[in-house]
Amino acid sequence: MVKEIERVGIPVVHVCTVTPISLTVGANRIVPAVAIPYPLGNPKLTGEEEFNLRKKIVEQALFSLTESVSEQTVFD
Repeated sequence: MVKEIERVGIPVVHVCTVTPISLTVGANRIVPAVAIPYPLGNPKLTGEEEFNLRKKIVEQALFSLTESVSEQTVFD
C-alpha cells in the first residue's frame, strides 16, 4: 500500500520494527522503530527518556518526508 500512495505523489514513511520486511515490500522511506511489542517506546525507560525516544523517531520520520529519494532508504 505504501508504494501505491507514493505513486500518486504523496510521500510515505514506513516506521517499522523489522527493517528487512519493509525492504522486501518495497517501502521507499524506512525509519527503524524500537521493538515489536513497543514500536514507539520502551516501558523500561523513565517517562522523560521515553518521551525523548518517541520524539526522536517522529522527528526522523518527519525529516525523511522532506528528503527526495530515488531508491529505498533507511533513515537511522
